[in-house]
Amino acid sequence: MLGISKRTDYALMALTHLARSTAKQSVRAREIAERYDIPGDLLAKILQKLAKAGVLASTPGRSGGYCLARPAEEITIGAVLEAVEGAPALAQCMRGEQSECDQLDRCNIRHPLARINARVFHMLDAIPVSELAHPTGDAPVTIGTMR
Repeated sequence: MLGISKRTDYALMALTHLARSTAKQSVRAREIAERYDIPGDLLAKILQKLAKAGVLASTPGRSGGYCLARPAEEITIGAVLEAVEGAPALAQCMRGEQSECDQLDRCNIRHPLARINARVFHMLDAIPVSELAHPTGDAPVTIGTMR
């Protein structure tokens, strides 16, 4: 099943919180963790990854914390996913672990899946975090049903 990990979920929750913040001051990781009941140590690691990727700016010290490094309109869900999880991949062989695949020599779906992978993550790169922070109120999009 295609989905985002809990770590990416937490990253998007934190970024949405920061994007909604009216004050442009830094917010401590602990404040976000407590507000959304996220494990503090895990959130701190996630926020450090986002800062290293240039998504967040961090301010050290007692009054320090995190803030968006650029406007939420310029931060995409694809960029967050890549910062937290690494290069996105739908299939195991697209994660750089091709040697672990027993079917690599005779696989007839790797290249079509690579094209689908590129399309999915191109789409995620087109969705800014601001859409999470300021939703339009539209009904959720239904892609399909489970059978």
